[in-house]
Amino acid sequence: MIIYQRRSPVVFPSRPLKTDIRDNWTVVLEYADEGDGPYVIDLSHKVKWDVQSADISNIKPFGLTIPEKPGECLFKNSVLAGRLNRTQAMVWDLSETPSETPDQNSFTDVTEAQLLMAIVGREASQIFEKLTALDFNDPGKKSPYVLQGPVSHVPSRVVSLRSSEPPVFLLSCSRGYGHSMVEAVLDAGREWDMTAAGENMFLSFF
Repeated sequence: MIIYQRRSPVVFPSRPLKTDIRDNWTVVLEYADEGDGPYVIDLSHKVKWDVQSADISNIKPFGLTIPEKPGECLFKNSVLAGRLNRTQAMVWDLSETPSETPDQNSFTDVTEAQLLMAIVGREASQIFEKLTALDFNDPGKKSPYVLQGPVSHVPSRVVSLRSSEPPVFLLSCSRGYGHSMVEAVLDAGREWDMTAAGENMFLSFF
């Protein structure tokens, strides 16, 4: 029997200290010399779905109600549901033990098609100011919310997951941009000594 090995599009120039094999993904739990932050964390193995329906308001993934207004998100029990437009939403399962794809035609699993990184630390919004013109300082927006637009010239979705200490942002785009996006993020965070961290660091904030 051939076992399909899944590979993350995100590779950091750091030495993995602890890893785990999960659903054929090699998940880095901890890197050597993680430091005190800010951190960039690979979450590409987390299950991600695009949801499309003309009646999307009546779809309740894992008991969550998809917000009515585009840009609004709901984060509960480690599941993030965000409204993108009138007929489209995104659902990301950020738990340690991901859920199965709901048995509905509206859900498309895009886990392997998209990279996902978390940027964590009080300097996170300043790091994004170097990467994008998207406005994460709008006082009218309350986390969690999602903005769509170019990040380092790449079409992306960015979620402000938490604005309190430490702020947590999630960045997703097509996996084909993985190498370039890692370089751009690390370069933007260099002046604050940004380091790569493993999944354990991300889970410790929730």
